[in-house]
Amino acid sequence: MNICVLFFGADRHAKMLEISKSLAKGLESQGGHTVQIINGDTETEKKLSMFHYIAVGAPSTGFFGGKIADNVTAFLQNGGMVSGKRCFAFTIKSGLRNLKTLQTLMKTMEREGMYLKVSSIIGSTEEAERIGAKLHVEQ
Repeated sequence: MNICVLFFGADRHAKMLEISKSLAKGLESQGGHTVQIINGDTETEKKLSMFHYIAVGAPSTGFFGGKIADNVTAFLQNGGMVSGKRCFAFTIKSGLRNLKTLQTLMKTMEREGMYLKVSSIIGSTEEAERIGAKLHVEQ
């Protein structure tokens, strides 16, 4: 199964890249999956149509949380056929109101027709790897 770990905000939060890599490692440990990591800030021309499962991560743009970067919405709108794709939304623990940031990300994904299976606020690389190993990505 083709799986994508799409993340944003690594330039502001170095932890986002490490957590995305650990999540991908956990997904690969399930066996039989091909996982590709995409930096949504720099790889803006990538298409998501070929992936069966998509994990999207974005941190808050400010300390008080609740907002995500505008390029998340733009990437998902221009990322090919994402409607109906099964997905996982995640954000990292940073600042205040992490749940509000996660809700904003989830609403953005749902507006594009993505089917959210589960979501999480991830605090460490170890936690990310455990979550990736337990995610139910099969149909």
